[in-house]
Amino acid sequence: MITSYRQSDKPSSEWFYTIDEGIHIHWLAVKYNNKMSYKDRVGAFFKFALKAGRKAINIGGDIIFATSTPLTIAIPAVKAKKKLKVPMVFEVRDLWPELPIAMGAIKSPILIWMAKRLEKYAYFNAEHVIGLSPGMSEGVARTGYPKEQISTVPNSCDLDVFNPETVDGNPFRESQEWLGDRPLVIYAGTLGHINGVSYLADLAAKTYEISPEVRFLVIGAGVDDEKVRNRALELGVLNKNFFMFERVAKNEIPDVFAAATVSTSLFINLQEMWANSANKFFDALAAGKPIAINYGGWQADIFKSDQIGVILPAEPTEQAASMLVDLINDEEQLKSCGRNARRVAQRDFSRDKLAEELIAVLELVHTKNK
Repeated sequence: MITSYRQSDKPSSEWFYTIDEGIHIHWLAVKYNNKMSYKDRVGAFFKFALKAGRKAINIGGDIIFATSTPLTIAIPAVKAKKKLKVPMVFEVRDLWPELPIAMGAIKSPILIWMAKRLEKYAYFNAEHVIGLSPGMSEGVARTGYPKEQISTVPNSCDLDVFNPETVDGNPFRESQEWLGDRPLVIYAGTLGHINGVSYLADLAAKTYEISPEVRFLVIGAGVDDEKVRNRALELGVLNKNFFMFERVAKNEIPDVFAAATVSTSLFINLQEMWANSANKFFDALAAGKPIAINYGGWQADIFKSDQIGVILPAEPTEQAASMLVDLINDEEQLKSCGRNARRVAQRDFSRDKLAEELIAVLELVHTKNK
């Protein structure tokens, strides 16, 4: 595996190597975080792309598996594929450049043209493409790439780590004076522009008016960190019924989910995001927690077919607060949604099952191109 290491200090230009659970990992230190400007982030992408290609060629292999974002991952992958004369499988984790264009992050006609050229370069140099959702696979097909060479393998649930039968949320609740046995709504993930987590601050303010005991917790960091904090401060809910933790130790995240009454997955009101496959959604499924989202698409379809929670309005209206409070106050519905969420996790998103599907694609491509 060739990947990058995000360090806060000035990054080194040197590679380093580890073996983690049998996986040989080559790390390149690249300074990167969600608070960086688009220009600086693109610079980080290209730095990694230029150095990763040479490293991949030196290591060698029977097949190249390249996973994006960013699309620039295709540059070292295709370079290594051609030099080593091996097949490549490209995994699409976000529809780029469709999303940054829709958000206005890429406005120049020349840059849009270049980005779309890079997209086709990535797909059409691959023997097979994997999309993380049905919408992503459809997006790949819209470029003209053969449908028979596209597979959908979504994000997965870690059923053991988030097992509701073995993970206890009570110690976390007891450690937070503001929480105790009150209802808890959580958001655990990146605070990026596209996530629109200010929605939760507005929702907390409206919820306080009808159910002041409900607590909201945001765990994460990103470019919108101050925006969310300032919005909560402006609304008078920061550290009242709305709390923010920049980070929690990775091994404590399952405890937070276990302590939650409802987990959330949020996006700004942008239809292009409906194909997304957010990790926090799958963690909530694995934890057997009712989920609240504010967008449509393939994940919303699961809500409709399997009753795993509530789809809130795209804007944080009084109706949204009422819908959330109604869910929280209905003990039977909470239990039912939680059981359904865990069942969906086991049925459709088991990590072992989806890993087998991915391996099957890799083996098929390798066998066909011997």
